[in-house]
Amino acid sequence: MSRYQSPKVDVNFNAAKGVAIGIIILILIGVMAFASVKIVDAGHRGVLLHWSAVDLASPPLDEGLHFVVPFQDDVVDIEVRTLKYEKDTRSASKDLQTVETTVTVNYHPDKESVHRLYKNLGLDYENRVIQPAIEETVKQVTANYNAEELITKRPLVKADIESAISERLNQFEVVTEVISITDFEFSALFDSAIEAKVEAEQNALKAENDLRRIEVEAKQREANAMGLANANVAEAKGEAEAIGIINKALSENPNYLEWLKTQAWDGKLPLVVGEGGTPFIQIPTNP
Repeated sequence: MSRYQSPKVDVNFNAAKGVAIGIIILILIGVMAFASVKIVDAGHRGVLLHWSAVDLASPPLDEGLHFVVPFQDDVVDIEVRTLKYEKDTRSASKDLQTVETTVTVNYHPDKESVHRLYKNLGLDYENRVIQPAIEETVKQVTANYNAEELITKRPLVKADIESAISERLNQFEVVTEVISITDFEFSALFDSAIEAKVEAEQNALKAENDLRRIEVEAKQREANAMGLANANVAEAKGEAEAIGIINKALSENPNYLEWLKTQAWDGKLPLVVGEGGTPFIQIPTNP
């Protein structure tokens, strides 16, 4: 066997080696190209990392295609659309009544500050800041009101809770949109006491209204009676005055009585006439 390889074998080996190197180069180029392209999804912002450290000098990346330095840089997607967090809370009122309610917070991370949010809290910021903010705020606010005030002054309580939660979350680059509070729920014993109190107040109001109605009706009857009495007095007074006038006229003029007779006569002769003390009957005849 010859100690020397043929030139043909060397050529084939070199060709295969060149092809392998070419393939490796293409793979490396593909990997480099793939690693340099980052896509930020719609409704998200990208946090740029240099060797896994947040680059606070660079603003968050908008949604779309971005090119970075392969292997050195990376991009973390953070959703900035409206998100929802709901938490059941249990607290105590000022008069030590147990209060249960559900708070729902619609929020979104600050679009221009998601890199600071990620640096300080990471992606689990709901459990780190939103949950404690809701629990502590509800406990602090409800402790300022009696249980009855939590019902009668609900808009004021809701405003206090909203303001406190918003102020606290804004410190962590979280923007609150809408905060909803479900009706406050109390123990069965307290609910029964409230129902009894409301029923008593309603009964008292009904009794007061009935008393006012009776007073009004009594005044109406009194007014009607006084009106009728005044009418009778006026009528009697009128009749008395009329009689006085007639008597005065008779005393001053005896012929006044005859004049009254002529005014009252209907023009027909009576059927029975007494003249000179001799009565006679006049029978009317047909014309």
